[in-house]
Amino acid sequence: MTNQEIVEKLKQLSDEEYKKFHSKLCPNTDNILGVRVPILRNFAKEIVKDDWKSYLDNAEDNYYEETMLQGMVIGLAKMSLQQWYYYVQRWIPKIDNWAVCDVCVSGFKIVKKNQEEVWKWLQQYQNANEEFVLRFYVIMLLDFYIQNEYIDEVLEKINHIQHEGYYVKMAVAWLISIAFIKFPEKTKKFLNNNLLDDFTYNKALQKMLESYRIDEETKKWIRNMKRK
Repeated sequence: MTNQEIVEKLKQLSDEEYKKFHSKLCPNTDNILGVRVPILRNFAKEIVKDDWKSYLDNAEDNYYEETMLQGMVIGLAKMSLQQWYYYVQRWIPKIDNWAVCDVCVSGFKIVKKNQEEVWKWLQQYQNANEEFVLRFYVIMLLDFYIQNEYIDEVLEKINHIQHEGYYVKMAVAWLISIAFIKFPEKTKKFLNNNLLDDFTYNKALQKMLESYRIDEETKKWIRNMKRK
C-alpha cells in the first residue's frame, strides 16, 4: 500500500467521537484522526502479512496514527535484532506524545528474548534531552526491566534522571509505583534516599496510593513519606 492509500484507510477507520475524546488525553497533538488502538493494531497485522519492510522504509508520519502504526509494525514484524535496532532508532525521534510511546513500546516483544543486549543498547538514551525520547527510555525500563536481575540498576538509572518534562516525570513516577509493588523493600530503601525532585517523588507516592495491590497498612506509611 502507498502512503496515500494508508492515510485514506486510516480516515475510513476513524471515529469522530473517539478523536474528540483522545485529543483531550493528548494535549498539543493536533494531527489525530481518531482510530481506536485495537483497530490500528489489526491494520498493523495486515501490513505485517504483506511487505512490512517496504512499508517501514517509506512510511510517512503526517498523522498521529501513522506514527503509531509504524511502532506497532516494528513490534509485530518478525525481524532480526539488528533490524529492530535500525527501525526503532528511525522511529524514536517521531514520538511526540505519551500514547504513541507507551502503546508501541509495550508491543516490543523482541526485547524479552534479547534482554541483556537491548539493555546495553538502551543506555544511549538515558541522558536524552528530548522529552519523549527520554520517556521512551523510562517506559522501556518499566515494561521490560523491573525484574530481579535488573531492579537495582533500574532504580539507580532513574535516580539520576534530571529532566523538566512533565511526561518524563510522570513516567518515572509510574515506574517507581510498579517497582514498589514488585520489589517493596528495595523500593522503600530507594524512597528513603533519592535524588528525585519533589513533584516526581510525590507523584510516585500518589500512584502507589491509587494501587489496589498495596495494602492499607503500607499506604499509611506511604502517606507519611510525602514531602511538604
